[in-house]
Amino acid sequence: MLTVVNEDGTTPSDSSLLDEIVREGAQRLLATALEAEVNAYIAELADEIDDEGRRLVVRNGYHQPRKVTTAAGAVDVKAPRVNDKRLDDATGERKRFSSAILPPWCRRSPKISEVLPLLYLHGLSSDDFVPALEQFLGSAAGLSSATVTRLTQQWQTDHAAFMDRDIAEVDYVYVWADGIHLNVRLEEAKACVLVLIGVRADGSKELVALKDGYRESGELWADLLRDCARRGMRAPVLAVGDGALGFWKALAEVFPETREQRCWVHKTANALDSMPKSAQPGAKKAIQDIYNAEDRDHAAAAIKTFAQLYGAKFPKAVKKITDDQKQLLAFYNFPAEHWIHLRTTNPIESTISTVRLRTKVTHGAGSRIAALAMVFKLVESAQARWRAVNAPHLVALVRAGARFERGCLVERPEAAAA
Repeated sequence: MLTVVNEDGTTPSDSSLLDEIVREGAQRLLATALEAEVNAYIAELADEIDDEGRRLVVRNGYHQPRKVTTAAGAVDVKAPRVNDKRLDDATGERKRFSSAILPPWCRRSPKISEVLPLLYLHGLSSDDFVPALEQFLGSAAGLSSATVTRLTQQWQTDHAAFMDRDIAEVDYVYVWADGIHLNVRLEEAKACVLVLIGVRADGSKELVALKDGYRESGELWADLLRDCARRGMRAPVLAVGDGALGFWKALAEVFPETREQRCWVHKTANALDSMPKSAQPGAKKAIQDIYNAEDRDHAAAAIKTFAQLYGAKFPKAVKKITDDQKQLLAFYNFPAEHWIHLRTTNPIESTISTVRLRTKVTHGAGSRIAALAMVFKLVESAQARWRAVNAPHLVALVRAGARFERGCLVERPEAAAA
């Protein structure tokens, strides 16, 4: 049949000829595959006959036509039907043929099912699925917002299973902790989701725990850490977080042997907020000289310089640095390759920024439960892109208690080793 094509490559129906060819090819291949599947099923059971010698499994025409949304677009499907007269010995009911290629309930391919939650997580409202995808896929079949509603219920189940898993076999040497404050459209108070990310002994990063509440209180953090300990978590060697006192109070209660490292990004922002804008550029450079120093001694000297330069005029800003000097310089006791990971909460902040972007687009989650499920799935999907820490082989040495000076491993003297 001759098809008229416009100069821009479209057909009179305003669809692309290329898309039509792909869709038609997919439709023919699917029909062929379904026929082959049914023929193989009938041939395998050809010996099944009744008392009169008639086959128990035969063809029985076709099912009603339906549209199935696939990655190639919407295709028309007319699946062959099977008349299976055999009885199930256990239930006494008739056996039924079910296609492994196209189940009776299927209206979209698994790939389309994966696209829907991905679009939802990255900011597309569930009400926008049909107008956004209908033109691209050629059909609105299986794209209703109710699909995402069912998915969020599954995400809640997944999160509950995640928070109940046994972590006794996993060793988290470093952890980052932070809270995400989210707007909830149907509630006045914001939701607060506590996130804990850890570094395993092999250097890879992994989501450890995720819990919701109303604020970053010490008791809420303590509940999360106690739950981790109950499920077998060992005390991390180092914990990295911002200045939220609730986490540090809870850490001292549950894992008192874990060392503390304050985030330099948060500390820098807090110190600069105590200064006029005219002084902030120079002060920021002086603070960067502290945490970029080649070792702890040079960093301590840089803190003294910062105090001399700004202590008289801006004592509050200087006090924010000097009061937490020990916790701010804790990362210098670890391998130099790990310093870039340990001196800030950037590994967790980069993931949280994705969550904030999604909630900004949708003006917050509809409920606290939906917010928690959404954050869990966002962090879980981001986890696949996290890279291991530099020099991952050194993480196991940190757990073993190896000593590092100026970022380098200190070998034990032979006499002591003997």
